[in-house]
Amino acid sequence: MTLTVTTSAFRPDGRIPNRFTRDGGNVSPEIEWQGAPPQTRSYALVVEDPDAPRGTFRHWAAYDIPADTHRLDEGIGSRQNASTLHMAMNDFGNTQYDGPQPPPGHGTHHYHFRLFALDVPKLDVPPNCAAANVLRAAQSHALDEGDVVGTFER
Repeated sequence: MTLTVTTSAFRPDGRIPNRFTRDGGNVSPEIEWQGAPPQTRSYALVVEDPDAPRGTFRHWAAYDIPADTHRLDEGIGSRQNASTLHMAMNDFGNTQYDGPQPPPGHGTHHYHFRLFALDVPKLDVPPNCAAANVLRAAQSHALDEGDVVGTFER
């Protein structure tokens, strides 16, 4: 089976609603998944924008998500819920979800919500590490990866 990631917040490759952007509510969207390998021991989620002017920009990294979890509820990555989920520092310098906010007039950006099924129960990353550290650690322990992509333009 292949790891499949979905969200009810937007259609695949569709526009991300303002509610989930930094200009709007800055609320993390609900994310669901299925089809992880049976040996999965945890998950990590990294949200990134490869269309950013200075290279890939990471908006959110959540990790050490228990293997029996198959959904992150809307808003779980937002500041008010930050204590319920292990999160790394995003490229805005915040330890939370920060939604799309591309430069005005820069065109359509693609936001990849990448979920990794991992062969370890916990990633060996320091507290308050950067999202890039979580991504590297997750890639080295990934059994499978799935993603859903949303777009946004200002």
